[in-house]
Amino acid sequence: MTEPLVNIAGVRLAYGGGAGTLAVDGLDLSVGPGECAAVVGPSGCGKSSLMKLVNGLMPPTAGTIHVAGKRVDGPLKIVGMAFQNPTLLPWRSTLDNLLLPLEIVEPYRGRIRRERKAFEAEARALLSTVGLAGFEKSLPRQLSGGMQQRASLCRALIHNPALLMLDEPFGALDAFTREELWDVLQRVWMERRFTTILVTHDLREAVYLADTVHVMSARPGRIVTRRRVDFPRPRTLQTAMLPEFTDLVNGLREQIRLERDDAAAAKESEAVR
Repeated sequence: MTEPLVNIAGVRLAYGGGAGTLAVDGLDLSVGPGECAAVVGPSGCGKSSLMKLVNGLMPPTAGTIHVAGKRVDGPLKIVGMAFQNPTLLPWRSTLDNLLLPLEIVEPYRGRIRRERKAFEAEARALLSTVGLAGFEKSLPRQLSGGMQQRASLCRALIHNPALLMLDEPFGALDAFTREELWDVLQRVWMERRFTTILVTHDLREAVYLADTVHVMSARPGRIVTRRRVDFPRPRTLQTAMLPEFTDLVNGLREQIRLERDDAAAAKESEAVR
């Protein structure tokens, strides 16, 4: 049996120390190599905390996290990250924004000067893959929001990470552009097969892109439901119109509603006491 690339076991995270506010508690999550896993749940359930824990940006209060067979005890170099806001440096061209991680992260930092042409060729190939060929010299202000997010995705992938982590990457875009970028991400993932963890509020997005959708409880967050997504790839907008697709999305929505309602009832009960 293949070992998971990401394995989270019994993790607790309390902000402000052991007696502080619990973000997650009893969190277990396993993601296999080459798998795309989506994480959904009610607002404030700890999805973003999960991202920080896996990437080593924040140590757990209890429990263990392993990535690629090694216990996480600090920031990881094998991870690429993209967020809701592209955060491209406004004074750098699209190409230079892509190359930025290689100027910072070893072992690329020591090679970028002497191998710059090879790295530029890789960056240009990535840009072509997402439809940005010809925009290498453009500044971020000269790109649309969707184009900036494509560039941000390329920047996260430029160092060929084993794990790509996406935190609401398309949340700030209009519906048409968002759906267009689903196909862009799916195509790049099918070509490269990197392991992916996608945090999103968009349940259609989760089902469209993921192999498995993990539902978190209200805070403190833990995984309460796992739904396997078996629609064949490549998925298309026609896939998203299938009754089975809609049923799966609605089932996830109902699960999240129940989690939110249970949490509200628990708070009300606590207040009465």
